[in-house]
Amino acid sequence: MTKINNLIQSKYFATVIALLVTIIYLFPVYWMFVTSIKPTNEIFAYPPLFYPENPTFEAYINNFTENPDLFKYIFNSVIIALGTCLLTLILAAPTSYALARLKIRGKGLMMIVLLCMQMIPNIMLALPLFIMFNKISLINSFIGLIIANTTHSLPFAILVLRPYFLSLPNSLEEAALIDGSNKFGAFWKIIMPLVVPGLMTVGAISFLWGWGDFVFALTLTTNESVWPLTMGLTKFSGEFGTQWNNLMAVAVITAIPIILVFISLQKFIVSGLASGSVKD
Repeated sequence: MTKINNLIQSKYFATVIALLVTIIYLFPVYWMFVTSIKPTNEIFAYPPLFYPENPTFEAYINNFTENPDLFKYIFNSVIIALGTCLLTLILAAPTSYALARLKIRGKGLMMIVLLCMQMIPNIMLALPLFIMFNKISLINSFIGLIIANTTHSLPFAILVLRPYFLSLPNSLEEAALIDGSNKFGAFWKIIMPLVVPGLMTVGAISFLWGWGDFVFALTLTTNESVWPLTMGLTKFSGEFGTQWNNLMAVAVITAIPIILVFISLQKFIVSGLASGSVKD
């Protein structure tokens, strides 16, 4: 029994478990890429082929050379994702700062509401937003999609950023005020640079939520001119079948920005989420 406990506690055992979990999580990504480079006969082979015997990048070539809408969808996704990121940061930073610094009546209730809003799935917000946006002519518009995605990312952003502001001493603003700065100047020039890790975390995750949104795009758009890349994927599923290699090729293209953002901002995302979860 002692040997078993020592084995479980050893770093090698933990490494093996972590490796197995990583493989399980990454297998769908691997399968998506492998399917995108398989010819059609290998996609439907039985038993399934776990690697392509005759790999081909024809699906990628066809999408980039014969599908001009692909670049439009990518451009639309960039606009929506960047707009969601910027609007979330613009609204979340002052709101979380106010919840951390000001004596607001009912602050505890506000935090509970924000937590509850995180539990509401997008599909439940889609219909009310459609009704409201239809009345103010925001259907089939980038602004409508950006606002819709922000409703999903904003509560998370406030909850993550607030502990950062709570961790900063009030003496920082007081020193700035003594030096002649106003409250906005102290917030912008002194406080904001100190919460950059939190801003990077919120910005990255908001960008990814905007990039990967499908529910709001499906509900709030009927015009292909504003379709994001996630909606473009639906064109490969038709009445008579699905173009799996083309679908997976575009899915790989869709996943590349997500992978790049997490790789490049991994330090900020991990430290930001960890710091935001323990400070109060």
